[in-house]
Amino acid sequence: MKIKLDSKKKKIIVLTSMLALLVVTGFLNITLNNNNSATINASNNVENVSSENFFNSYRTERDTARNQEYLYYQVILDSANASDSAKASAETSLAKLAATKEKELLLEGYIKAKGFDDAVVSFTENFVNVMVSADALNESEVAQIVQVVQEQTSKSIDNIKIIPV
Repeated sequence: MKIKLDSKKKKIIVLTSMLALLVVTGFLNITLNNNNSATINASNNVENVSSENFFNSYRTERDTARNQEYLYYQVILDSANASDSAKASAETSLAKLAATKEKELLLEGYIKAKGFDDAVVSFTENFVNVMVSADALNESEVAQIVQVVQEQTSKSIDNIKIIPV
């Protein structure tokens, strides 16, 4: 009987923590967006700020989704009722999640090091999507980004999407 109570308490704590993280993330997102919009000059830097807001917002949403995924897998791993195969699958998914996050951060840093103001990278099953802070990209800039992505992911050029924002 005591094991079930401990398991239920753990689930409640994890779910409460997940809800608290979601609320804090939402609050920070609203606060940061309000602070950024309050400092905008009427006609100066409006495009830069909205582009900056896009990148910040995208990262916040991505991190929130990842935190929820992480907590979901942790609940499975901590559950006494979960099967061994479910726990193994959760462990594999957690490792994949961590590896994806690391690759995205690494690529974003490399792209910024090439001289771009900001970049966001996301992986799907087949594609690497790169959103770069730029009105337009010339062939040389696209080639730089493709080279960085291919070196780190071994994806073919057909599976790399570059989007100027």
